[in-house]
Amino acid sequence: MQKPRVASQREAIFNNEVVSRFELYNSLFLTLPFYKIKDTGTLLPLFIKHCEDGVKNHQTPAQIISTFFDKYTQVQEPKEVVDLLFRFIQYIERQVVLFDAVEDASFNKLNVSDDQQSLRLMLKKSESNTELHHKIEELIKDFSLRLVLTAHPTQFYPGSVLSIITDLTSAIKINDIVTIHELLQQLGKTPFFNKKSPTPVDEALSLSWYLENVFYFAAANIQSEIDNGLEEFNIPTKKVIELGFWPGGDRDGNPNVHAEDTLQVSKMLRQILFRCYYRDFRKLKRRITFRGVEDTLYKIQDVLYQNAFDTNIVPENISAFLITHLEEIKTTLIQHHDGLFANLVDDLLRKVELFGSHFASLDIRQDSRVLRDVHAYCRQSKPIISLFPENYDELSEKEKISHLSFKSAKVNYTGEADALVTDTLETIVKIKQIHEANGELACHRFIISNCQQASDILQLIELFLWNGWQEDQLNMDFVPLFETVNDLEGAAEIMEELYAHPFYRKHLESRGNKQDIMLGFSDSTKDGGYLMANWSIFNAKVALTTTSVANNIQLAFFDGRGGPPSRGGGKTHRFYASMGKEIANKNIQLTIQGQTISSQYGSIDSAGFNITQLINAGISAGIKEKHNILLDPLHKDVLDIMARDSFNAFVSLRKHPLFLTYLERFSPLSLLSKITISSRPVKRSSGEKLRLEDLRAISFVTSWGQLKQNIPGFYGIGTALKNQEESGNWDNIVQTYQESGYFKTIIDNCMMSMSKADFSITAHFANDPEYGDFWKMLNNEYECSKEMLLKLAGHTTLMENYPVEKRSIAVREKIVLPLVLIQHYALEKMQHELTDLELQSYEKLAIRTVYGIVNAGRNSA
Repeated sequence: MQKPRVASQREAIFNNEVVSRFELYNSLFLTLPFYKIKDTGTLLPLFIKHCEDGVKNHQTPAQIISTFFDKYTQVQEPKEVVDLLFRFIQYIERQVVLFDAVEDASFNKLNVSDDQQSLRLMLKKSESNTELHHKIEELIKDFSLRLVLTAHPTQFYPGSVLSIITDLTSAIKINDIVTIHELLQQLGKTPFFNKKSPTPVDEALSLSWYLENVFYFAAANIQSEIDNGLEEFNIPTKKVIELGFWPGGDRDGNPNVHAEDTLQVSKMLRQILFRCYYRDFRKLKRRITFRGVEDTLYKIQDVLYQNAFDTNIVPENISAFLITHLEEIKTTLIQHHDGLFANLVDDLLRKVELFGSHFASLDIRQDSRVLRDVHAYCRQSKPIISLFPENYDELSEKEKISHLSFKSAKVNYTGEADALVTDTLETIVKIKQIHEANGELACHRFIISNCQQASDILQLIELFLWNGWQEDQLNMDFVPLFETVNDLEGAAEIMEELYAHPFYRKHLESRGNKQDIMLGFSDSTKDGGYLMANWSIFNAKVALTTTSVANNIQLAFFDGRGGPPSRGGGKTHRFYASMGKEIANKNIQLTIQGQTISSQYGSIDSAGFNITQLINAGISAGIKEKHNILLDPLHKDVLDIMARDSFNAFVSLRKHPLFLTYLERFSPLSLLSKITISSRPVKRSSGEKLRLEDLRAISFVTSWGQLKQNIPGFYGIGTALKNQEESGNWDNIVQTYQESGYFKTIIDNCMMSMSKADFSITAHFANDPEYGDFWKMLNNEYECSKEMLLKLAGHTTLMENYPVEKRSIAVREKIVLPLVLIQHYALEKMQHELTDLELQSYEKLAIRTVYGIVNAGRNSA
């Protein structure tokens, strides 16, 4: 009976602290004058209610909007209608921000870490358990958590708005009405979006706000707690948290990222970091005013100031210098001043040990097809040309590898190279410069996306050796990224071939026999559907772990997770807690992107909580070393069949002749390229015609989310469960759900995704002469999936066991319902004959709704 009591407490807190406060501050917000239109705030509540009633009555968006204007306004001209709808959008965008701030202000009251899984509790238990103490000590030696902020374009808020959210959250915590009122006025007048698309460096600068204002403090706080706990129980401390960064380094499918951008971003991260150090040092210096440390303090101050503000200095990795001199100050304080303010020195020391001279490691990523082209280009130049036969590209994989010599060479490039080839070669050279300026950890991984064969990695190594790198100084990690269902199936075989290759094995030995492997959730879902993607990644992890253990390689999985469950998001920590001993789990690495950054890591409190959840999940799983029951025939055979049934249903849908045209017609997919939030194209190819294989997974998932149908997050799972029920295997499925934490997390996340779908909004599609039957097919699978999932979980409603999260989603969906209808209204208008000016105005209207819908979803893209 304990759990329902806790849940009801959280619900009461949420209703009182979040919903009631939001309604109070929202009423204040709606009375503010906004862009000289008095009636907007008055009309908006009426419009929201009218939208809700219209959806219940299955009216079309055009009917809902036209009847609203007839009933409540004197507006008749199309231009005036569009103008008022724009004002509604601007208000709703800010309502989303207000709800974010109110929810964030109550974060600590709503979220309590599970103490049963905490490192401190496990350490406490180890006092009387020598075996457990030894196990924790050994696990900590290898354990790490790496969070990688990515360049994916669904984090819309600029730094100015993020700062307002931070200040608004602080004011709401203490109910400072005067400040709240002022900040709401500021919010109303502050632009949310850029007039032109950002450059890759702009994106990096925008994302670095979180490094400077959140992760710099949150990571250090958690590392401090870990250090203190380990020291208390006589276990050596170790750096656990690592940060990664993709903007400026990820050029997969983004021709706008260049080598110079990569170098510029590394310099920017360095400068921001040293400004953080300098800010902390100034506070420290105000307290340490004793004799015996003056000279050392001045040395540190001078170096920090130069590195923070002098753009003319030659940058170099000075983290060792800082650590040495800070240790000197700490020793003096302990020996001569009773350790007074040594804690301040410890805090800065810890940050330098965490962030070095680089802040976050810049990953380089490029598609294997581009890298093959670069290798082919290099093979045409002396002296390389003599090492390869002319028909090299036609050779078998085994024959290709036999021709790789791994000889360092100074290549004399002759032929003209295209832009991607040039960028790759220049980037390989620039990485060396980054190492010299910021240290090796600043940029030590090259990720090969769409990796399909061992030669994709081995050829890349040759590119390094041909462009200024020596074998004995090749301090880089080469990370294959396996994405599609087929690639995941063949991943272990590729790695086995690499581990057996003499040169690669020697390289791994020089890197401590450690191998990172990235697995892509987004593309595998787009390729094979939600269940098949998750099951394929699970099986790939088991197979890759087996082959790595057999070859004495310490494997780290780098999970390319997006925000929503359809892209690997959701209750992520539960996945890591339920891996089982058959999957390498000592080095947790994952991408965080889009609104996941602002929703889960947007404040020091939320970042601290979510980082701790992941660390506790990994350590708990490592200590328990439980067998994963999904590998037992009873469960595995069933999941194999379900994944295949789900895959077949999803692939059948993808092959439907209306699949892509439906998405283009009824979602803003074709307009995403015009949104000024990203330097990345919507699709990888530059051709005019949109092909599904070229469409980025993030655009694919975002479009379904805008439609409020979330097809990638569930489609096929209802069919798979129904087939099991009809074959008389239902009891086995229930047993699997009850006994497997991993499978339960897959199901729970699927229900979360479905909670953000609302087919009633598009119910009028059923009457469409061309797309009606297609909509009914999607809706039927949704209803089937909902019915079967609820039956499996023993629930009456989706997300029944997460009532607070369910309520939060409901409030957010209510806020943005008008945006969804305005979007459909604009897209429908665009199907008619319009003047260029009219078409442009409806395009802008549809595009503008995208921001608020995605931001409200928090993990919807």
